[in-house]
Amino acid sequence: MAGRFAPRPTRTTVRGGHVAVPADASGGVPRQAVAPGRTRTWTPPWPVDLGLVLGPLRRGPGDPTFRATPDGAVWRTSRTPAGAGTLRVSARGGVVRGEAWGPGSEWLLEQLPEMLGSADDPDAFEPRHRLVAIARHRRPGLRLMRTGLVLESLIPSVLEQKVTTDEAYRAWRLLVRKFGEPAPGPAPERMSVMPAPRTWALIPSWEWHRAGVDNKRASTILRAVRVAGRLEEAVGMEPGAAQARLELVSGIGPWTSAETVQRSHGAADSVTVGDLHLPGIVGYALAGDRDADDSVMLSLLEPYAGQRHRAARLILLSGRTPARRVPRMPRGDIGRL
Repeated sequence: MAGRFAPRPTRTTVRGGHVAVPADASGGVPRQAVAPGRTRTWTPPWPVDLGLVLGPLRRGPGDPTFRATPDGAVWRTSRTPAGAGTLRVSARGGVVRGEAWGPGSEWLLEQLPEMLGSADDPDAFEPRHRLVAIARHRRPGLRLMRTGLVLESLIPSVLEQKVTTDEAYRAWRLLVRKFGEPAPGPAPERMSVMPAPRTWALIPSWEWHRAGVDNKRASTILRAVRVAGRLEEAVGMEPGAAQARLELVSGIGPWTSAETVQRSHGAADSVTVGDLHLPGIVGYALAGDRDADDSVMLSLLEPYAGQRHRAARLILLSGRTPARRVPRMPRGDIGRL
């Protein structure tokens, strides 16, 4: 059976940036004929890899807020400061085209370059290991995106705390589809915009339970949305200060805050600590130590100070991971209780 099936995606591989985006081709699926939205074209001076840059924003193959379509485009929905919006991004011949619909369309197009990594500086990174250098050479399109939105990365990160990937993705999918709003514009079928903070706060306890979310994670999200405005203000802070503000909310620790600012701020140095798999992967790739813990991982990444998150992503993209020694963590579903 070896080699016949691709490995299932996990949170770790998604953080590494693996999302298959079909090549843009004239024989793609025809788009619906609807009223045009706002448009913007942009020509970045570097190769664009939409799947690599935007991949960490996808929360599983059924994410209602993210879709890669056969015509080579990536669709996203967001709740911006101006309201809900849908964004379609495509790249052909080095030119990026963005189309947006909804009240948040103008805001999304304004943020398009930063979302594709214009604020990132990959030249500041210097590989210290051969494996990292090879991964960087093979992925010239890797840039760290900056969404400029905190809550849309914070809430799914809270849902991913201490559960299997499937459980977290299922919870996000069910809650967004049930309590979000339909995506503006000609978005692919079943795409939704995540709920507004007040809507999250009004979700009944039994709906959290049906989605498989325990009281601890649900309570953390409820505490976060009550101070949503203050958390969104963290976008204007340095990543370290932004993490400190997020961690003032009970239930949000270093793991969750790092996962958030990596996306909202494009934080090149915010390495994820407290992860079940990442220390072993980094330890195995750089030192042959599959039993490495957070302290060993941070020690190995010390030569990349200032760029540790980028180094970790390149290690994940290298594909050098230790073989599994134990069965997968069993999936739970408290909604069945």
